Amino acid sequence: MATSAPGETKTAKKPAGDPGVYLVRGDDASLVGQAVHDLLGVLVGERDAATVVEEHGGPGAPDLEAGLIVDALTTPPFITDRRVVVVREAGRLLSADAGRLVSCLDDPVPGVVLVLVAGGGTIPAALVKTVDRLGSVVDTAVGTGRARTQWLVERLHAAPVRLDARAATLLGDHLGGDLSRLQGLLDTLEAAYGSGAAIDSEKLEPFLGEAGRVAPWDLTDAIDAGDTATALAALGRLLGPGGSHPLVILSVLHRHYQAMLRLDGAGVTSGEQAATLLGMRSAFPARKALEQGRRMGPARLGRAVTLLADADLDVRGRSALPDVTVLEVLVGRLSRLGSVREAAAGRGGRTSARRRPSS
Repeated sequence: MATSAPGETKTAKKPAGDPGVYLVRGDDASLVGQAVHDLLGVLVGERDAATVVEEHGGPGAPDLEAGLIVDALTTPPFITDRRVVVVREAGRLLSADAGRLVSCLDDPVPGVVLVLVAGGGTIPAALVKTVDRLGSVVDTAVGTGRARTQWLVERLHAAPVRLDARAATLLGDHLGGDLSRLQGLLDTLEAAYGSGAAIDSEKLEPFLGEAGRVAPWDLTDAIDAGDTATALAALGRLLGPGGSHPLVILSVLHRHYQAMLRLDGAGVTSGEQAATLLGMRSAFPARKALEQGRRMGPARLGRAVTLLADADLDVRGRSALPDVTVLEVLVGRLSRLGSVREAAAGRGGRTSARRRPSS
């Protein structure tokens, strides 16, 4: 099985044998849709798509009928040498129907290719195992950290225009988590400046539009670092058009400090132990919670929880202030509590108090 790594969408190649089966999956519907478009371009080639591609399912379409899909998979191509059967929102397929499709893939009709598009629920396990055994998976998940950076670098390298280093950094920061906008923006730049044009930040800026949303940890990392300006900027992007509800932001912050409280005094000494206690798969975020909780200490953690509780009541109607204002004040205060300088000052104050001679 050919499978793209997480955070990478591999360019599809012509299948070595018929019928071929592909599963296109990912977290972002727009990126999944783009990957399906690219895959169909490869599978159809120079043929007439109207005679080659047969679609089933999709948003607003009737329930998937396994019988119709089976008919398409078992009928030889007519007029052309290939039929591409596309099943959108394949998660709507019933487990009881998966066996019929598996039988078709085990005894394929030459020239017929099946493309399963994730969505609509969970694809039956038997069908996924068959794709693993016989076909190819196109994973459009961007990932985070280095995986996201690598994903963006690869897309910009293959782009129809050439962005310099500053423009590329500006673009990545501006898009945030909305990387599905990337291809449309690159196409717009090509239309405006021509194919192969060199793009600097001055040429890029007029086309950027609204800043994309950022990940929740961009907010919590800035708060933990005591970087109020960056934290407020992240908050604004999280609350922007199509963004999160204020109560969702509060929930993120509650979980962030709750993790530190659970680790406080638990005798945990490593990220792995912290991850086990918190029920996290990765030791990295658990280690961050452990280290930040130690820097803050019980008193400051308690103060943070009190601030969160007050903000929660204010957002639910206790205060006449706009929700955005309540959250901005909260983030500013939490950033001050989380700063290394403030934590050091707090520790110094306690030390001084212990050393002060009694009268």
